[in-house]
Amino acid sequence: MLRLLKQYFPIRNIVFFIFEGLIIFGSILLSTILLTFSDSYLYDVLLVFRIMLITIICQTCLYYNDLYDFDVSSTFAETSIRLLQALGVTSIALAFIYFFFPLAIIDQRIFILSILFLLIFIIGWRLVYIQILNKRIFNERIIILGSGSLSLEIFKEINSTIDCGYTVSIMIPDSEDGKYPMDLPDHVIVQKEKKDFCRIASEMAIKKIIVALNERRGVFPADELIRCRTAGIEVIEGSSFYEMLTGKVLVTKINPSWLIFSHGFRKSKTKTFLKRIEDILLSSIMLIVLFPLLIIVAILIKIDSKGPVFFSQDRVGLNQKEYMMHKFRSMVVDAEKLTGPVWARNNDARITRVGKVIRKFRIDELPQLWEVFTGKMSLVGPRPERKHFTDELEKQIPFYSQRFHVKPGLTGWAQVSYDYGGTIEDAVEKLNYELFYIKNMSLAMDAIIILRTVKTVLFGRGAR
Repeated sequence: MLRLLKQYFPIRNIVFFIFEGLIIFGSILLSTILLTFSDSYLYDVLLVFRIMLITIICQTCLYYNDLYDFDVSSTFAETSIRLLQALGVTSIALAFIYFFFPLAIIDQRIFILSILFLLIFIIGWRLVYIQILNKRIFNERIIILGSGSLSLEIFKEINSTIDCGYTVSIMIPDSEDGKYPMDLPDHVIVQKEKKDFCRIASEMAIKKIIVALNERRGVFPADELIRCRTAGIEVIEGSSFYEMLTGKVLVTKINPSWLIFSHGFRKSKTKTFLKRIEDILLSSIMLIVLFPLLIIVAILIKIDSKGPVFFSQDRVGLNQKEYMMHKFRSMVVDAEKLTGPVWARNNDARITRVGKVIRKFRIDELPQLWEVFTGKMSLVGPRPERKHFTDELEKQIPFYSQRFHVKPGLTGWAQVSYDYGGTIEDAVEKLNYELFYIKNMSLAMDAIIILRTVKTVLFGRGAR
């Protein structure tokens, strides 16, 4: 696994992305060679720039059309349809760029031939790669030590994620009479004894052991794990491995000692200052650029229903201090008069016609850019909740109060990784992502979240 921008990626997936970029670059270069003549194509700086521009735009469109999510695009039909859509958007994006920068234009014949090559090469390459994923070729084989809920969560995550880069080869239950509450695949060996698994790991070329024991007292195989460690086999604590694997922590499975001794949660005056500069610059730019949209939305809200344009409500922010957060009003006036404070639901009757549109594309949240500019919020952070809910959630969810050690955000890691939720279970899952962000927060991670937020907003996902 390669750690990049506070996240872990299988090296194979990084290679896939780079190789696909080379395929796109090579397809355009091949088209150029077939339709033109030159002594030195790669020494033509302008030509290389033009091809690189198309490659970057094309891979960006592939990403935004979920073509790097193999849980979504894992079949020939789905890949072909999404690829055609991505290439169509690429063409439109390039048309805009060429209108303002004619120097970047590439010959129309070359572009058309490149599209044909891309369809053939990318689909062919992806079909081969998906077969590699399905057959677990080049996956890193691991041992999971434990049969409790954490070990099962790790196994389910690996088994359900086609491109996670791991294959579970051996599972060792907590005790010799321990059983797993589900049928395991044929390729998984269940070894009930905790003896000699170091030797077996060496014989099977297994280089990683995940320790996810439900109860360690009296059953922790310290001597065997020491032998594994000194033999060059990596031993990883289960909660830490789950964090690497999923980009979240399991708040219901971690214990206080893990939280105390794990890496991360580093804060400094420099990091805080830079994050504040990021917030001021980006929020001011967005307020200026989006000002016409804000005016149009305000007018539509007044036309659509009676009541004020803005909706103000208390929220709990940094260090549990309350502040007033503002949104475009998307519900009828006095929406909670009869129900009291409740989370929004699917097909909520309280939402107005304009409200349905602005909530779908998160436009109703844009007035909070002012809260970001004034310092009450940050552009990226845990989404703020009302005190009515936070008081209850603190009683029911472990470590919930830790989310108040950073400013609440206009967007966040939970928002781009998990759909909207209106239950206690959803709040737990969102906290899993929020703690991961607080633990690993950086400007680079903020940039990733902002880019993924753009994707979420463009496709109107996860809103209610």
